[in-house]
Amino acid sequence: MSDTLDIVFAALGDPTRRHILTMLLEDDMAVTDVAEPFDMSLAAVSKHLTILTRAGLISQEKRGRVKWCKLEPDALRAASVWMQSFGQFEPVHLDAFERFLETELGEDEATLLRDTP
Repeated sequence: MSDTLDIVFAALGDPTRRHILTMLLEDDMAVTDVAEPFDMSLAAVSKHLTILTRAGLISQEKRGRVKWCKLEPDALRAASVWMQSFGQFEPVHLDAFERFLETELGEDEATLLRDTP
């Protein structure tokens, strides 16, 4: 599973690839349509698509003479489960922490700490 996560997160690490995934949320797209909004060659976009395909985040299919890209959202499931495991920790409640500091340090010192950049 670690190798799969590494590949998925590496693919997601590039803003162009994240943009492509966002575009594919709407519908399947032809490769040329995927490439249209980017200021790069079709070959460069194809390399991004290859990385996304290897990560399992998209699939590519030839329909007639046109190559189409389709989002594969299930590929994100393992990454999502891994990230959600960090959700078990309570978020820090800053108001409660501030009240704690005021109790422990006194209001003047807590205000000084709060106002210090």
